Amino acid sequence: MIHDRSIHDQTTQAKSATTLSRRALLKAGVGLVIGVSIAGRTPSFAQNRPAPPSVNIVPNTFLIIAPDDTVTVLCKAIEFGQGPFTGFATLVAEELDADWSQMRAAHAPSNPALYKNLLFGVQGTGGSSGIANSFEQMRKVGAAARQMLVETAAERWRVEASEISVANGVIRHPSGKQGRFGEFAEEAMLRPVPADPKLKDPADFKLIGKEGAVQRLDSAAKSNGSAIFTLDLDEPEMLTVLIARAPKFGGVVGSFDATAAKQVAGVVDVKQVPTGVAVYADGFWPAKLGRDALKIVWDDSKAETRGTREILSEFRALAKTPGKTVKQHGDVDAEFAKGGRLIEAEYVFPYLAHAAMEPLNGFIKWDGDTALARYGCQFPTPDHGAIAKVLGIGIDKVRLEVLLAGGSFGRRAQQTVHAAIELAEVAKAIGPGKPLKLVWTREDDMRGGYYRPFGVHRMRGVVRDGKIEGWTDTIVGQSIMKGTPFEAMSFKDGMDSTAYEGSNEIPYEVANFRCDLHQVEVGVPVLWWRSVGHTHTGYAVEAFIDELLEAAGQDPVEGRLALMGDSKPRHAGVLKAVAELADWKGAKLEPGRARGVAVVESFNTFVAQVVELSMTEEGPKVHKVWCAVDCGVAVNPDIIRAQMEGGIGFALGHILYAEQTLEAGAPVAGNFDKYRSLRINEMPEVEVVIVNSGEKPSGVGEPGVPPLGPAVANAMAKLGLPRPRQLPIVPGASA
Repeated sequence: MIHDRSIHDQTTQAKSATTLSRRALLKAGVGLVIGVSIAGRTPSFAQNRPAPPSVNIVPNTFLIIAPDDTVTVLCKAIEFGQGPFTGFATLVAEELDADWSQMRAAHAPSNPALYKNLLFGVQGTGGSSGIANSFEQMRKVGAAARQMLVETAAERWRVEASEISVANGVIRHPSGKQGRFGEFAEEAMLRPVPADPKLKDPADFKLIGKEGAVQRLDSAAKSNGSAIFTLDLDEPEMLTVLIARAPKFGGVVGSFDATAAKQVAGVVDVKQVPTGVAVYADGFWPAKLGRDALKIVWDDSKAETRGTREILSEFRALAKTPGKTVKQHGDVDAEFAKGGRLIEAEYVFPYLAHAAMEPLNGFIKWDGDTALARYGCQFPTPDHGAIAKVLGIGIDKVRLEVLLAGGSFGRRAQQTVHAAIELAEVAKAIGPGKPLKLVWTREDDMRGGYYRPFGVHRMRGVVRDGKIEGWTDTIVGQSIMKGTPFEAMSFKDGMDSTAYEGSNEIPYEVANFRCDLHQVEVGVPVLWWRSVGHTHTGYAVEAFIDELLEAAGQDPVEGRLALMGDSKPRHAGVLKAVAELADWKGAKLEPGRARGVAVVESFNTFVAQVVELSMTEEGPKVHKVWCAVDCGVAVNPDIIRAQMEGGIGFALGHILYAEQTLEAGAPVAGNFDKYRSLRINEMPEVEVVIVNSGEKPSGVGEPGVPPLGPAVANAMAKLGLPRPRQLPIVPGASA
């Protein structure tokens, strides 16, 4: 049970798991608290000591070096398994010349002025941008702290700073004088923060890019159970809240009878909220029983009532008509009219749930004047504002603390901030004074919408004399961003770029090209899903190019490389690397096996994969996946490999089995019995090569996903089977 914590975060290390809040650290005594100004200014806080522990401390800080010699990095990105705690700490430790055993990490509190994502302009994690937007920033934090410690030691020892060296957390002078960071931290904090500290030459890196140089900072706590997630929170008099939501999207409460619910032992109250009927109880089980006992009449007059079949029929009809042009060059229609082999393909992509292991949940405590919210928050800035608005208090009266989360895949980064609003609404409905924990069950989360959008691609291509002469891609799908605060970020010429990204800029030189889009309104809430638009555009493009190359009589790898020319060196680089890794030309395959290949750029990271599979009565059996990734400077190679492996497993389960179908507007699958995921015995062997690159770091949380599906489809075609045109490949696997 945890009470009265300023940050309420996990600060972890490789050798032992330690729960440490910034308040606890300050009570123990603080040495050096340091940050860098996002705008490039020297922060004034560095010349003052921290405020007393009794107040909420939010200085412009990324780093705390304590007298006990621990180094805590405050991470502006949420840690939900993708490794930012370790990545950010690696960047700081490299420039600080710290020993890895000193390093800790904790979530930064919600404060966009201090902790904003430099790509988004708000505090948030997404788009595989964590390391990409923090690479130089966090290195400067470490370099500035190192310079301040060295200058402090030089002053104390009365020597020249240039004579001092730092290694493995020890500051040394040739005279024999030496000391650890904690001994100088308090004095160092009084020094001005260097505006432009000198960074290391990459040739001198000891941690960045080095195999096995660091261990993940969050693994120990997650393994021994000491890591704190929202469901672990407990406080005296805390109530658990479950909400009965409409079974159809857009439905609202017509009327309800809570008589039976209130008779359930442990149920404290029942209130109507904008999203349904909330049951407040002394624990999860009475809240669930109380919710089950509710009698609700739903008003579905404005609800979505179409099922999957009806939506697909409408999408298919639209796909046969021209949409709004996204990009075109040459004259595709004229080229098609010249004759040749015309190839057409329709690809259908179902609604997909995120299916993270931890469903949505949140803790809130509102006293009427101030509020404290704690949960695995992926985008603190919009959530923070939403909570303040619902409760009718100033943003400065809300404290939002980010906790560890059990996965997301996009689910927690809500463009509508619906979960934060609902959390505040349940507090508002019952009134101030009670700590509350709002819980979504697995069924709530699975049937709650915010899926990967349903979509159709209608592809047409013409091959003549062994050459691809024309290409069209008509996309039909929903907009993730329309009508949300994020619309301005993605809309171009009235179209949501997340619906077509990857289809408008293919890596192949085709003289006559057109991509167009139908943006359709459907009453099913949708959201970005791991790799966003690339999750379907990557499949459509890479499956179709393979089919065209086959018609042209070209090898899938050599044909792709020829079409890339000299204009796509990083695409070509990963494709060549994976072909070499898999021995594409020379490998002798067992009877009944075949290989397929795909290459996709997403979020400025380039990934190519080769899949080897066979067919069974249950569907494809993927035996091995070879993967090459170019993500610029590889900060943590072990984490990069883990993210590629995780992305491959995530993609394979969804491409083979997963779909959320609708019947008369109501989602069918509520748990993993009807939403089939990959089983451990189905996980293929994965071999990853990281392409050496001097480019700026880019993300790895999402780019491992898109190439897997088309590589599977292309391998199936090599066995003489049709490339799957409607996903999942094994429909009804969980029916």
